[in-house]
Formats: sequence, structure tokens, C-alpha cells
Amino acid sequence: MFTKEKVKDLHYSVSGKIAAADLQAAADEVLKEFGKTAKMAGFRVGHIPLFILRRKYNAQAWGEAIDKALNADLQDYLNKKQLRLAAQPKVDMAGYEMGKDVEYSLEFDVLPTLPAIDLDKITVTKKVAKFDEKEVDVALENIRKSRSVAEKQDAKYAAKDGDVAVIDFKGFLGKEAFEGGAAQKHHLILGSGSFIPGFEDQVIGHKAGDEFDVNVTFPKEYHAENLAGKKARFEVKVHEVRKHILPEMNDELAKEVGQESVEKLKEHIRNIITNQYEEVAKQEMRNELLDVLADKVKLDLPESLVSQELAMAKQEHEHHNAEHGHEHKWDEKQEKKDAERRVKLGLILAEWGTQNKVEVTREDLQQAIWNEASRYPDPKQIFEFYNKNQNAVAMLRGMVFERKALDTMLTQVKQKEKAVPAEELFKQASVK
Repeated sequence: MFTKEKVKDLHYSVSGKIAAADLQAAADEVLKEFGKTAKMAGFRVGHIPLFILRRKYNAQAWGEAIDKALNADLQDYLNKKQLRLAAQPKVDMAGYEMGKDVEYSLEFDVLPTLPAIDLDKITVTKKVAKFDEKEVDVALENIRKSRSVAEKQDAKYAAKDGDVAVIDFKGFLGKEAFEGGAAQKHHLILGSGSFIPGFEDQVIGHKAGDEFDVNVTFPKEYHAENLAGKKARFEVKVHEVRKHILPEMNDELAKEVGQESVEKLKEHIRNIITNQYEEVAKQEMRNELLDVLADKVKLDLPESLVSQELAMAKQEHEHHNAEHGHEHKWDEKQEKKDAERRVKLGLILAEWGTQNKVEVTREDLQQAIWNEASRYPDPKQIFEFYNKNQNAVAMLRGMVFERKALDTMLTQVKQKEKAVPAEELFKQASVK
């Protein structure tokens, strides 16, 4: 039981004492439970004398007994005060000696109480943009391109932008060939930008059988330091040129992509585009509501949570610098401000969502994992990762919970519509 307490805002310092006799009694219970299955030479399982168990395992049993006693005292204190821990407490048992009374102190932060939020007094802007029917035509053309066949052309045909040139090439710095600068019968899509700037432009216009030089300058930020910013010459030979032949947009092609007809395909594309516009507009509203909550809701923050958030941000910052070779400066003041904002919004959404019975269903979680997996070339690896990492699943569940809480809030605030050009809507969304 705690005998002393000191409270400052959300930070608590409490201390107490546990009698040695009580701890030994609790330790004996731990030993008896352990003795039911313990194996020891000379004794049958379940028949090891308590004094033998004490001789070998008493220190371990005392540790477990102290943990149980501290947890019980802490939970009793939190229940009486109607408090909730923000993070694991710090324990101090200076001068601890087994067999004697244990004096201890605990320091911990508690979660704040969320004030009432009058959502009906908040107004957010819903940006409405109408898409141009030309977007449907562009989508249809992309479908045709995805089903195109690159057909070999005769020797008189000159390569054009968008064609495939099958080439040999070998790169030189001065008179010396450089490593990794050569390939044979490489399929290069002209205009794709997959090669060094200027390379593809110099292949356009050539025919099968042509042999020529391409002169380029590697970008200053090129990944290979020995080539960055250097002028290079490539010896190139064109084996063949292939032209993409696009299929006709008809009902047969529509069926290949899962629709009954061209008209059904167009309707499907319109629905996809409309949903994209709706989601971008909704994300804008989410961001606006988060700004309002961060600014208007007054909430004391547990320093331990802010410190944890800041530490994770710094670790990520250092990892990013190391991975990309950057030396971006760490702005402690700004980073702490950002960490406080994230902690504040996380507490608001968690508490409000709990109070308003927001739940994450199995389907919600499965959809979130699928959305994450679909971003990677091999989705199976992502599914396996979540199957094996329950901590990652818990983190994902928390993110889904916050999103659902925020979306539920959006249904309770006032919304005013504002017509904007599609370019403006998507430009603003890309900046967030």
C-alpha cells in the first residue's frame, strides 16, 4: 500500500513499503506452484520440500512476489483514484535486500480526461470537383496500351517515341569502358525515361541495323559516384524496332478486363474516378478537422508519451539520414512541437472513439492489411509479416481505429461545399 504521494499535473510519485514476512509468504506460494512440475534429482515431481526450493529458487520467487505486490498496489491506487496509466511506471527500490522489508517508489504519468468536444459547432470545407469526361478517354487509352503487342517492323522503319528498340550498347568514359555500362539485346522503351537523360532521344529515328554513338552526361546526383556528372559515350547497335499495336476498344476488350461491354467499362471507370475525387476531398476534410482539434481542444499531455514519440521520431530521422546519405538537421524545438501534436491528436481520437463505441471489425483489419499489401510487388510477404507479428497487427489496428474515429467525427461536424478545379484538389492533396 502506498504511504506517500506527490502529484504534479499528470505526473505521480508514490512510495510505500512491503513487509518481508508478506513477501516471503507470497514467494512461498510462487515456489509451491513451481514445485508442482519442477524436476530435481532425488525427488519425485511434486514432492520437493519447500526449504529445498527456497535454497535454489528463493531469489527468483522474491522477484516475482515483489512484481505482483507492486502491480496490485498500483492497480488498487489507480482504481481508487479513477486514473489510467499513460506508460509503464519507473520503479526505484534503492537499498533492496532480500529477506528485509522492501521500500519502493513509483513514478508514472496518467492519461488526461478528454473535455467535451462540440462537433456541431465545427465547420469543415468539402471541396467538390467535377472530372472531365476526357479522363475516361485517357483511362480507356491506357487499357488499350496495357493490352498492346509490340510487333517487329521492317528495316525501313525508323524508331519513334513509344516504340521498343532492341539494342546492344557499351559505355565509355574517354577511351575506357566502365563497369555495368554494357548490355546485349536490351529492350528499351523509347520515351520511358528509364535511361540516362538524352540517351533515348538519340535512338529515336534510327532503324534496324544502324550502328552509332550516343553522347550523354550522367546526372550530378547519379547513384554511382564514379559516373555522377561525367560525360560518357555509348556505342549502340539497333537489332530491331518494335511498334506497339493497340487493340480496338470494343466489347471483347472490355470483357478481358472484367466488364460486359465498353459502356459498362466506361461506367466502371467513372465510378472509380468519382470515388478517387471523393476520397481526396474527404482526406482534405480529415486534415482540416485534425487542425481544428489540435488548435481548439485543451489537453494536458503526459510527458512520458511525448518523450517516447520524440525518441521514435529521432530514431526514424537518423535511420533516414543513414539510409539515404543525407545530413538533414534535427530541429529539437520543432520536432518536439510536432511530437506533442501527434500525441494530442492520438489521445483525442482514442478517447473520443472509445466513448462513442467506435470498433475495428475483423473486416476492417483485413481490408487494411490488403490495402498495405497491394502497395508491394509481392503482397504475400506482407500477409506473412502480419501473420507472424502481432505487435504490427496491434499498431495497424490502432491506426484503423483512429481513422474510423475521425471519420465518425466528420459525420457530426457541419460541412460546407466549395467548388474547385480538379487540378487544385489533387495538387493540395499531394502536398499533405
